Amino acid sequence: FPRLKDDDSGDHDQNEENNTQKDSEKEKNDREKPQSTTKRKAVVPGPAEHPLQYNYTFWYSRRTPGRPTSSQSYEQNIKQIGTFASVEQFWRFYSHMVRPGDLTGHSDFHLFKEGIKPMWEDDANKNGGKWIIRLRKGLASRCWENLILAMLGEQFMVGEEICGAVVSVRFQEDIISIWNKTASDQATTARIRDTLRRVLNLPPNTIMEYKTHTDSIK
Repeated sequence: FPRLKDDDSGDHDQNEENNTQKDSEKEKNDREKPQSTTKRKAVVPGPAEHPLQYNYTFWYSRRTPGRPTSSQSYEQNIKQIGTFASVEQFWRFYSHMVRPGDLTGHSDFHLFKEGIKPMWEDDANKNGGKWIIRLRKGLASRCWENLILAMLGEQFMVGEEICGAVVSVRFQEDIISIWNKTASDQATTARIRDTLRRVLNLPPNTIMEYKTHTDSIK
């Protein structure tokens, strides 16, 4: 519920004229204030809910294949679905979302820690990279669910290294990836790879590619 506004306990009759003047000044200031300064209410677990170690945000993007994308047009094209802080809040979003296998065209779901944009250029991502797995059609929904549940449940055991995960639906194949902060930390990237194999139950011959974001940008 929105918080009740603070009640002005002063004498309203005497101060009515002053208050009207203050109100008009406040409205003027509010209009002149840049939109970005508006404070968003922090997302917190509800009573008796199971908190996650980090808050996460779901994003969705879709683009026309073949059209070159600049980082600016990509950022405009990516839509925030919502942020959650508990297991229950996650299921509230997830249970209403289309499964990746049912998406059409050139679509992506992104699940990233709150405050990290799913872009190579974001400060949390720019020195990192991602493990990429290409899937034949029909596997994306199950693999995506297993991946994000493992991520939310802190199964990767690499501290704050995980930034987020992406599932990309394409015409011939689907791609899932998990992003981490430090591409140069080989022990961490190896641990993420091994955990990924386990949680997705991948066959031993599955090809897994690690790509740094600096390479992606180039």
